[in-house]
Order: sequence, then structure tokens, then C-alpha cells
Amino acid sequence: MYAARCETAAKTIIQGEKMKEAKNDYLDWAVYQIYPRSFYDSNGDGIGDLNGIREKIPYLKELGINAVWICPCYKSPNYDNGYDIADYRDIMDEFGTLDDWKKLAEELHKNGIKIIMDLVVNHTSSEHYWFKQARSSKNNPYHDYYIWADKPLTAWTACFGGSAWEYNAATNEYYLHSFAVQQPDLNWENPKVRQECCDIVDFWANLGVDGFRCDVLDFISKDFSANKMLNGPHLHEYIRQLFGRAEVKHLFTVGECQSDVKSICDICGKNRNELKSVFQFEHIGLGRSDKYTPAPYSGDDIKNVLVKWQNFTEKHDLAYILFTDNHDQPFFISRLGNDKELRYECATAYAGMFYLLKGIPFIYQGQEFGSANSHYNDISCFNDVETVNYYRENEHKKTHAQLIAEINYGSRDNTRRPVAWTNETKTHGFTSGTPWLKMPSRADEINLEKDRSSGKSVFAFYKKVLSLRNSSDTIKYGSFKDLTKNGGCFVYERALEKNKIVVAVNFDKPNNVILPDLSSFRADMILSNYADAEPFSESFRPFEIRVYSYTEDTIE
Repeated sequence: MYAARCETAAKTIIQGEKMKEAKNDYLDWAVYQIYPRSFYDSNGDGIGDLNGIREKIPYLKELGINAVWICPCYKSPNYDNGYDIADYRDIMDEFGTLDDWKKLAEELHKNGIKIIMDLVVNHTSSEHYWFKQARSSKNNPYHDYYIWADKPLTAWTACFGGSAWEYNAATNEYYLHSFAVQQPDLNWENPKVRQECCDIVDFWANLGVDGFRCDVLDFISKDFSANKMLNGPHLHEYIRQLFGRAEVKHLFTVGECQSDVKSICDICGKNRNELKSVFQFEHIGLGRSDKYTPAPYSGDDIKNVLVKWQNFTEKHDLAYILFTDNHDQPFFISRLGNDKELRYECATAYAGMFYLLKGIPFIYQGQEFGSANSHYNDISCFNDVETVNYYRENEHKKTHAQLIAEINYGSRDNTRRPVAWTNETKTHGFTSGTPWLKMPSRADEINLEKDRSSGKSVFAFYKKVLSLRNSSDTIKYGSFKDLTKNGGCFVYERALEKNKIVVAVNFDKPNNVILPDLSSFRADMILSNYADAEPFSESFRPFEIRVYSYTEDTIE
């Protein structure tokens, strides 16, 4: 037994040294996603802005953040809240100016915080100069910047509902829009389009961005003959042209791609010159039969998905994105947890469970103080184009009560509502004006000020998790091993050389969690979300998490 342990330790030391040699800067990042419109309003017009982000930099530093991903802030008519871009080189008037962006980037960098921009190049706004020219005449030089056909080439449904083909009277043709009618797809088979997109990347790289989150990047290559709207035959070639160039290879790039394991290896392989990582959404798909309909799930389902991807990304030496929430999903604790009587326990258990895994943490605004889904009874309380279209398309097929229940469950507006910063009852510190979208319906109960003053503060726990992560090479670079021995829980180990971190998480019901023999190693319990946790007891309460630390030298 001792010889086996020595052999394992030797392998771990070698592994740790290899990890340190190959260490990439972005493996140290703890990323905070900002949806600017809803983050913080600095000028009282009811809309979050770039100066509002700048004012909150001390808050981000206190939390332990060292990189931010800012959702689109480019010039846009805002049909899809910025994901319909009219000018890639300018800032949306409501958010500020390009000078404001430069000041924000300078201040972030001065405080040791990297900046990741959202890159949306599958489509533009229909208000973009290119498309205005393209739709005016078949002979216009910009016509081939988009995808046209005399009649629809496919029966594709757009992601936001309705046909993906829209008629244009001026040219007597149809153009493709994978999303909204106002978001025409670019024709990536045109080399001029590819060069334009490279120029956009270079423009922002020259202004100092540290990376890009690439929106629906798998849509840029299509295969009409095979009826494939995404993941077409030239996807990898196009990504390499965009990011494989010497001038921009240093940038951190992460894709929103619906990829299987082979595709992820192809896109993120170390010598592929494509992306550094992709978001993997398998855990997000649990617990629902479609976007608006819940389905049975268990904590074991979440654990199994995480173990699968931890093992896969470690085997292939890929950077894994750790996330539960973003601007396109309802809050994770509301869908796959408990956002009521056990909200604190659930939010903190998931924080430790996810963000102490191997990978790069991405935290969405508001989740760090336990934000949850809203409940409104009128469609006028919603703004999201996808949500509103769904309601309109189904209002004659289902009752209002059915539709509102579905929308409250699955709408993107759940995470897009303004951040509730304070106890102030009208706008909760988000703005001195009228918020562009109704505040979260539970803002009186769930806001940062109230959470921070509580004896059970989600924010305080997030700070501890990120502090532990930021100070621990074992957590940032160490190996992963699943130690789970029974159902209803997740126990795993992170190891680097002789240093070990063990994370034990129970799910929603009281449970006996089989732990490794931690007492023999004189392990310290360094974190728990229950103040009276018994370190070595195998009796766990709902959503109880304990984190242990030890070195192999401490064995009794």
C-alpha cells in the first residue's frame, strides 16, 4: 500500500511540474460576466453603462475577480439587446462613448483585471451599413456579404421562431437569418467578410482587449446540401483565420459552441490555433424537456456530467469553463436547486462544488449574492425577443397562465433584470431613474446589501471560494479525481504534488456521505456553509458542503 502511494505521489509530482511548465495565464483567471444594460447605471437614465462598470471596479476586486467578460456594448438598435450590431467599432449611445470604453479598460488593467469582449460575427444588425447596402441591389458590392437565395434553400426555423428566411422586395430574394429577422447572417464563404471580421478583432486587440467570447461561433459555417445550419465543413478553417494569426494568438478566446467531444478537441486542441476553450452546456440542459418545460432530474445527474467533462478535459489537456449562469439562461439555483428556504445553502454549495473544480470560473452578475428567478404575471414585464416571440406564437394554443408559468421558468429575462445592489425599495440602487426592465420580483428579499449584512451571506462565501482558488496552485492546476462512493452527493479530490484538496457536497436531502479517511491525514476543514459542521461526520444536511486540505506528509 505504501509503495503504491509513493508511485502515485511520484506521478502526481511529474504531472504538477508539467502543469506548471505548460501553465497559461488564463488558468489563473476568475471571470465575472457583465450584462452592461443591467449592471449599474451611472447617469440616471435607467440603463446600465460603461461608467457604471468603472464605478464598481472596487467591488469586483473585493470579490476576487481578475477578468471581466462584457456582453456587447457596440452600436446597436437593440432588437436583441446588443447582439444585433450596427457598428463594430463604436459604442452604443446608451452605454457611453469609445473614450468611456478606453477609460474603463485602462482602469480595469490598472487594477489587475483583464477584459474580454463579446464577439458577434455570425450576423450583424439589419441596420448595419453593410446590410443596408446589400439589400438595395444585387449588384451592390456588399450584396455577397450576406446569404441570399431566390427561394428558401431549407425549411430551417430561426432560433427565435418563424422561418429562417426573409423576403427582400428590392432584390426579389430571401436572406438567411438564423436568429431574428433583424439579424441577417454573414456569408463567411466570402473572403472579404472573413477579412472584415479579422479587422474587427485587430481593432479591439489594438485597443487592449485580453480576449473574446465568441457568440454562436459554430453557426459561421453552414452546409445547405447536408441541411446543417451550424458546424459546417469550413468551421475550423474560418476560426483559424480569425484567431490563428500571429498578431492575435496570445488572446484568450472562448466559444459558444454546441459541440460534442470530438468537436471540442478539434476546436481547442493545443496546436490547432483555433480557440482556447468553449462553453459546454450539457449540465445546463438537465432538468428540462425544452426551454420552458421542467423535467425530472437529480443531483447525481449534475455530478455525472461534471465528472464526465472533468475527466475528458483533463485527459486531453483542455481548459474547461466552470459556470452555472449566464445572460441566456434562468438562474441555476432556481431551475436545478432550491431558491426558497434553502437558497443560501444551495447557492453556496454550488459555488464551492463548481468553482473548486479544475477549469476557469465564470460568474454571472448577481449570482454571487444568491439571485434567483423572478415571477411576473404580465407579458409587458418581459423584454427578451425570444420570450415575447414565444408568447405571441403560442397565445392561441395555451392559456395565459400556462404561458406565464413557462416564461417565468425559462425566460432569459430572469438573468437580464437589473442588479439589486441595495435595500432601497424602488430601484434597489441600480439607477436613480426608471429601470429599462422591471427589477427582479424578489429584490426586496434578495439584494447585495441585505445579503452582506446577513449571518448567512452568499457573497461572503463566494469571496472565500475565490480567495481559496486564487491562492491555491492545487485548485488552479491540480489533477481531478472523483471519490464519490454513494448517491445524492459529490466528493472529489484536487491534487498537486503532495497537496490535496477534498470537496464533499451533499445535494437536496439529508444524507450519509462516505468520505475518504481524512482523519488519518489530519486534514483541516477549511470551508463549510454550515457554521456548526462536524468536520469528520458523514452525516450531511441538505446542500451542505465541506472543503478539506491536507498534505501526504501529515499521515498519522
